[in-house]
Amino acid sequence: MTATGWPRVRQQELMDQSGLRAEDHRQALLGLRRINQISRTASHIWGPLEQLARQVEGRKLRVLDLACGGGDVLIGCAHRLANRRLAMELHGVDRSETAIAAAQILSRQAGMKSVSFSHLDALSDELPGDYDVVMSTLFLHHLAEDQAALLLSRMAVAARQVVLIDDLLRSRYAYGLAWLACHTLTRSRIVRFDGPVSVRAAFTVDELRDLCGRAEMRGATFTRHWPARVLMQWTKP
Repeated sequence: MTATGWPRVRQQELMDQSGLRAEDHRQALLGLRRINQISRTASHIWGPLEQLARQVEGRKLRVLDLACGGGDVLIGCAHRLANRRLAMELHGVDRSETAIAAAQILSRQAGMKSVSFSHLDALSDELPGDYDVVMSTLFLHHLAEDQAALLLSRMAVAARQVVLIDDLLRSRYAYGLAWLACHTLTRSRIVRFDGPVSVRAAFTVDELRDLCGRAEMRGATFTRHWPARVLMQWTKP
């Protein structure tokens, strides 16, 4: 898949490489947390979650976040949940033990009892089928097209109600914005390298729509939002 004049280019990101030092990984997660806060990623995810939670009567809305990283997006949702009379259970999973440990520490510091974290590889492990919402943020662009289509298909099967994907959009504007943000908001060499590389590997809306078609997720909606990102939402028939 290509966008006119700006083809998709995948390059291995430093955070995905084996042998990454735990301290470097933690510093990178901290940098990504700052960027997510500025990008208001949790706010964009929270809107659909809040709407669904109000529709569910008599039980908690159960949410699974795949490849959750340091957990800041899910914890941001938990902060919003704490200020509303809604029943929701938030659970994040990641293949990295370092990321899960960082997420658990952050959730304890925040005193968020509605959110928990555990180890799971979204690409190779079986996805549990008892969650209403299966979501992921800033993960799809790491994958090859076939991997991305397969992951979307597995998420669609696992989710009881809704699949949510929030990710980067590929463009020259997004690349420049990512470079500026990564060099301004963090000193992490990993984030400064991985951020722009991620944009080059991101999909366009048309490409995401095609991936959804391959995953038999017809009727998915795509909402662009700042900064050069898109929220995809698919409701199970």
